[in-house]
Amino acid sequence: MNNNQWTSAKTRNPASSTPEPLRSQAPAGRPAAQTFRWQLAEGATVGLALVAATQRLTSNGVESPKLDSEVIMGHVLGCTRAQIYAHPERLLTADERQRYERLVIRRCQDEPVAYLVGEKAFYGLDLLVDQRVLIPRPETELLVDMVLDVALQYDAPRGTEHNGRRLAPDGFLVADIGTGSGAVAVAVAANSESALVFAVDISLDALHVARANAQRHGQEERIQFLHGDLLAPLPQPVDVIAANLPYVAANEWSRLALDIVNYEPAQALLGGADGLDFIRRLLQQAPDHLRPGGVLLLEVGASQGSAVATMARESFPEAMIEVLTDYAFRERIVRIQT
Repeated sequence: MNNNQWTSAKTRNPASSTPEPLRSQAPAGRPAAQTFRWQLAEGATVGLALVAATQRLTSNGVESPKLDSEVIMGHVLGCTRAQIYAHPERLLTADERQRYERLVIRRCQDEPVAYLVGEKAFYGLDLLVDQRVLIPRPETELLVDMVLDVALQYDAPRGTEHNGRRLAPDGFLVADIGTGSGAVAVAVAANSESALVFAVDISLDALHVARANAQRHGQEERIQFLHGDLLAPLPQPVDVIAANLPYVAANEWSRLALDIVNYEPAQALLGGADGLDFIRRLLQQAPDHLRPGGVLLLEVGASQGSAVATMARESFPEAMIEVLTDYAFRERIVRIQT
């Protein structure tokens, strides 16, 4: 695909219109949250508000009450945590106090901080997030690392030999399947000289968020957003397929934290009875969508590595298949080198 073809393909993309404004309201249909009042005294300072909010969040069982109170305060004041503590004596205005109260109450009702402030840091990028997309997790940064490892060979002059393989003249093509917020696609594009990324999702809402993140970080010309199911929308084979698909098993759902179950999109989490429905289907499709010598990278649950590796062997009998652990030594990535 030459540059003209890439641009032309982008103009035909149904998800490439101007993104809708990112929304912050709770999703429809979630269980009713506990209602209560919590107010700061008039004339409250930043320091006193942080102490009061930390105590309130602690009493509601929030996992990181001090950090959450600081992040929310930074969002309300438009400043960093360091700036907050530089002037703890600063008086909050009535508007700031009321905004802070509302956000702390929502956090007490289990709404994730990332949704409250509308952002989540991922791979050194501040990404826009709301209830239309899963919040990017730190462990998924390993998936980006592994795509970029493959990309290094393509950041050399195009058309040269690498490990006996002649590099394609139309660049290094990556498919990010189940792109969600666009975290993996944007991080790969921002950190590789040659990568062109197909970002695929079945949710048009998610694609609007992903496109907003590409625009925010100046990567919209490097990413083509495609609406559809798994690999079906891809216009051509690619060098790397990276997929962070839903992999939560049905019987695990009720054991997840309330901030996940009540707020994050179930469509982006639930993977069927054993959690592997989407991964199973992708593995069946993948051989027809990889270039010779291509790589398939699958993020999996902590107990799913062996099962996914076995399924991968059926689709790629000659491939090198390995299960890799994350920084907490949990199974995280199944890597298939064809």
